Amino acid sequence: MLRILGKASSINVRKVLWACAEIGLPFEREEWGSGFQSTQSAEFLALNPNAMVPVIQDGDFTLWESNTIIRYLAARYGDAALYPTEARARAMVDQWIDWQASDLNSSWRYAFMALVRRSPYHQDPEAFGAGCVQWSRHMQILEQRLASTGAYVAGSGFSLADIPIGLSVNRWFETPFDRPPLPAVSDYYQRLSRRPGFRLYGNNGTP
Repeated sequence: MLRILGKASSINVRKVLWACAEIGLPFEREEWGSGFQSTQSAEFLALNPNAMVPVIQDGDFTLWESNTIIRYLAARYGDAALYPTEARARAMVDQWIDWQASDLNSSWRYAFMALVRRSPYHQDPEAFGAGCVQWSRHMQILEQRLASTGAYVAGSGFSLADIPIGLSVNRWFETPFDRPPLPAVSDYYQRLSRRPGFRLYGNNGTP
């Protein structure tokens, strides 16, 4: 049985949980992270020296980094529809996964920390305004892509890339600020919301 270490409210843990749901892969999850078992413990650091969730153990194999984990699970247990084997199709999926992890993820940080986490270190009005602009700019990139495909981020069919992107879209809609209208993103959100895995781990009220 796959072992997943990480609290279910973490967006990165939710990537792994949703991937398991799409694959139909059973798992056991343990609560680790803020408010639960400490990731600074010797036991956890032996698995991930970065002290971050999620971590998985698949038999005697231990792995960390959420996007690496979902790629591994899809490659080992999924099918080519979720994570293509053909080089160019897989590269397109990987491109959007990596874009989410770098550009999009960085763009929302200040606004999300200010509005949802209410961090006292993220309350500068000028930085907050700039953060909202950057987040909206990157979501406009996603809007253009989804308007082009008319369906999902890597093309006409749901793929592994839609897991991190879909959770990012959920965070966009669950963060209370004045968002520009993005009709293709809104339609995408509705398509994803018909998927049982997304209802469990994405569009479930957790930003």
